[in-house]
Amino acid sequence: MSSEEEMSQTSSASSSSSNLSTSHFIGKKEDIVKAGRVTKLVNGCRDVLVVHHQGQLYAVDVHCYHSGGALQYGDIEEFNGQLCIVCPWHKYKITLAEGESLYQAVDDPTAKPLRTYWRSKGVKQRVHKVTEVNGDVYVTLNDSGEAIESDVYQTEKYRRASLKAKPKAKPKT
Repeated sequence: MSSEEEMSQTSSASSSSSNLSTSHFIGKKEDIVKAGRVTKLVNGCRDVLVVHHQGQLYAVDVHCYHSGGALQYGDIEEFNGQLCIVCPWHKYKITLAEGESLYQAVDDPTAKPLRTYWRSKGVKQRVHKVTEVNGDVYVTLNDSGEAIESDVYQTEKYRRASLKAKPKAKPKT
């Protein structure tokens, strides 16, 4: 394939799925698949987690909307048919596709046996668009003007605080 054909193919792929000028290179798909998940500071302002699970790529803010938990350490589980990342700090369940927070609800707490079901609190975690072009993975930041709770943990103040909180390496003995 000539470089002109390759550019045309890349151009049509980007126009149909996203504009690569506003997308940010995350890494090679094969490396992300091997790692399972990667974190990256995107555009100098947003900490993003890219997850590869069951052949799909997802991107969300890396810090949980509830208390800033490190989602890169969370388990991936299915709840009510929706793939979620579970925050390792407080076990909040966040859908990877939409960023909704799920919880178990009860309509009648006096009924025996107790009947629970999964309900959404709404979108709490910002999700971002993932695009793959010729084996390269890009993220387009979700820049909707509407505030989402995970935005709180994207500030420089929080980023500095989380860097200070990292455990220091133990000296080799």
